[in-house]
Amino acid sequence: MFQLVSAVAERKRMGYNVHREILDEGAVDEMAEKSDSKTSLSERVKKSMRCSGPRAKECLLTSVPVVSWLPRYSLKENALGDLISGLSVGIMQLPQGMAYALLAAVPPVFGLYSSFYPVLIYFIFGTSKHISIGTYAVMSVMIGGVIERLAPDSDFSEWDNLTNETIINITNRDAERVKVAAAVTLLSGIFQILLGLVQFGFVVTYLSEPLVRGYTTGAAIHVIVSQLKYTFGINPKRYSGPCSLIYVVIATVVSWQVDLENKYKVDVVGLIPSGLQPPVLPEVSLFSKVIGDAFALAVVGYGIAISLGRIFALKYGYNVDSNQELIALGLSNSVGGIFQCFAVSCSMSRTMVQESTGGKTQVAGALSAVVILFITLWIGYLFEDLPKAVLAAIIFVNLHGMMKQFMDIPALWKSNKVDMLVWVVTFILTVLLNPDLGLAASIGFSMLTVIFRTQLPKYSLLGQIPDTDIYRPLEDYNQVRPVPGILIFRSSATLYFANAEMYQESLGKKVRTHTHTHTHTHLLTWEGRKRMTKEEEDQWVSLFFLIFDTQRSFHRAGVDWQMLHVCLQGEK
Repeated sequence: MFQLVSAVAERKRMGYNVHREILDEGAVDEMAEKSDSKTSLSERVKKSMRCSGPRAKECLLTSVPVVSWLPRYSLKENALGDLISGLSVGIMQLPQGMAYALLAAVPPVFGLYSSFYPVLIYFIFGTSKHISIGTYAVMSVMIGGVIERLAPDSDFSEWDNLTNETIINITNRDAERVKVAAAVTLLSGIFQILLGLVQFGFVVTYLSEPLVRGYTTGAAIHVIVSQLKYTFGINPKRYSGPCSLIYVVIATVVSWQVDLENKYKVDVVGLIPSGLQPPVLPEVSLFSKVIGDAFALAVVGYGIAISLGRIFALKYGYNVDSNQELIALGLSNSVGGIFQCFAVSCSMSRTMVQESTGGKTQVAGALSAVVILFITLWIGYLFEDLPKAVLAAIIFVNLHGMMKQFMDIPALWKSNKVDMLVWVVTFILTVLLNPDLGLAASIGFSMLTVIFRTQLPKYSLLGQIPDTDIYRPLEDYNQVRPVPGILIFRSSATLYFANAEMYQESLGKKVRTHTHTHTHTHLLTWEGRKRMTKEEEDQWVSLFFLIFDTQRSFHRAGVDWQMLHVCLQGEK
């Protein structure tokens, strides 16, 4: 032990003198024998088209994940948890599906369809074991905005000779609205598939957590406002948990027994036909009218699903393939659109229930779809007398988690004021604009903040905390000391052409300030070097190595590194 301590003490007393030949970029390439051989485009295409047994198997397992994990499914470890979870989520899907159909401005039964077909497709192609795919408030209100724009009530007004008043042809209106919802859903699914095929999963990086949370909070305000007419039983013109099932059931029985619809004109769910809808290809003529809305739906749906998917993947130690998730969601929406569903994503409340009740795999989601199928085929008629005001109340309750996100503001104020600004601006833009336009404007603002951060970085000279290997800015800490003979310069932003000049000026200013304070030496001219002491020359060499080590970055940023010598001159 004494020898070890002595060796460490001796090593601390040793001086280091490192000599290295100064090399430019050309010399490095020559020494390393840089290879100029590049694979041609035709060769890369041929290589990608080659097929072999192992490669075909790998492609199948990657494209259809259920083939890889289902044969290894452990009944002993997973079956009970998945069964309980599937039943719980399926029961929860029932009122949510019908309630979110109101947001999407389509008959409630189509919310049940949207809780069945897409869930089964995701079971086959999805890679997350815990997220619950199905109807989602934000997606539904975005679709509702599209429907109200393309199929407003005014387009279906008719004169009733018996009552001598204008009435709305509900049957024709709802039929047209279902067509619009199916078209925008199919097109959004196609966008997601195409983005997944071109490996565009990284698009989610532009949806930062403050942006997503600010956006969903703003969209929740739209949801709340859209449900006020059902809550208060009014019909204004629209512009572009545990025990919950028991309370649904109670409201339905009361509504049926006292005949609220006829006595008090309470708006109820209405006819819920038994069985499933046959596949119908949406009208292609509608695609040009909803292309922008479909792309917004594709991005929002994917961003929310992948964000939650990654959280649970990190918690339970498995990987979620971002590009495969795009394809899985795209197929879910594409098939759903053909079966007259509206666009789906991942619900946070259902996902929490699925995970907390013991769900281990995608089987839980498939079982929840079976529950919806049973309800749709046999007992759906029991919910025909359910007041829409109750569905609106269910929506309000499900939004309480989004309302809690207002608490992000004080937390972000303490941790990162730029992120707080992104949250607040995203919320305001989403509330003032439609959710689709609000999303586009919010992403644009978020990207501007990235530019601002590179234009307004923090430049620091770092020093060492005594008796540690930890370095902190000299100007922020009293006990931090500069390392003798070494100048450590740090920028909080990446060096590129837009901030290269600022980087150059700040580096020069920091070096001049440091040398005036510590050495009072003309550092970076050959004339000044002749008058240096040995200690000062060692410091000059350290700075010279700093310039050469960053030469490539300066070259790529469009900075002449030799001109930097002039900026770094001090005075004797």
